[in-house]
Amino acid sequence: MLELCLLGCGGMMPLPYRRLTSLMARYNGSSILIDCGEGTQIGIKQKGWSFKPIDVICFTHYHADHISGLPGLLLTMGNADRTDPVLMIGPKGLEYVVNSLRVIAPDLPFPIRFHELEEKEESIDMGDYRIEAFHVNHNVSCYGYALCIDRAGRFDVDRARENQIPMKFWSRLQKGETIETPEGTYTSDMVLGPARKGLKCVYTTDTRPAKLIYRYAKDADLFVCEGMYGNMEKKEKAMSNRHMMMNEAAKIAGKSQVKRLWLTHYSPSLAHPEEYLNGIREIFPAAELGKDGKSLTLQFEDRAE
Repeated sequence: MLELCLLGCGGMMPLPYRRLTSLMARYNGSSILIDCGEGTQIGIKQKGWSFKPIDVICFTHYHADHISGLPGLLLTMGNADRTDPVLMIGPKGLEYVVNSLRVIAPDLPFPIRFHELEEKEESIDMGDYRIEAFHVNHNVSCYGYALCIDRAGRFDVDRARENQIPMKFWSRLQKGETIETPEGTYTSDMVLGPARKGLKCVYTTDTRPAKLIYRYAKDADLFVCEGMYGNMEKKEKAMSNRHMMMNEAAKIAGKSQVKRLWLTHYSPSLAHPEEYLNGIREIFPAAELGKDGKSLTLQFEDRAE
């Protein structure tokens, strides 16, 4: 299962009732953070999750509302006895930006590894899951992210026997190993049925609608997308600053056939996003308003929710 929590849903500046942008995911003992605005630590504490297992921190871009909470978070992770490396992923300039912020967090008990995104699309294999990064359309270099968990097919006894694979190798092949023997090479596809549906969460913010968003959001179990403004009078401002309207996010969700849409990254001027929800649901019925602490556990299809 994939656990998700929208730690903050505000854009530009924190408000008494709304923290800045951040999403946290947990899978198989690892935690992944996307963006780290002011208030991220508060969101993690309120959720009751731990700082120590944060293995990966992804940044969409380096505007302050997406990264200003990082120095304090790093210090807290160090105080939680984190010693394993932390991987950071983001657009070009990542190492320079992070090291500049670390002037106030210089001594950490864990190393930081940097993966600077240079291509329009990149896939980072994390072993149990994949992080797919795709370039979006903001006024600085900015990326969206897809967290993807693939799922192998079921073990097929008849297939294993048809391929004359010794039983002693079945368990290893089921786990994806390739086994070399004097009799030949055995691979997992020789004992597994068709791949089953996995899980996918897609996160994108600070962008105009873009072709890559449609493609990566396709069939997502959860699509977390910027809905900075609801009032159509703000459309010109959104276009000028390369942000997205709520109705535009809903249209992407509908065309991409996602299961759920969470709107996020609200403008400080958007005090009551609920006023626009009915209209948004006319476009995409499964739209929901993001809010600080909003959580969801995604289960594989053949397991109870």
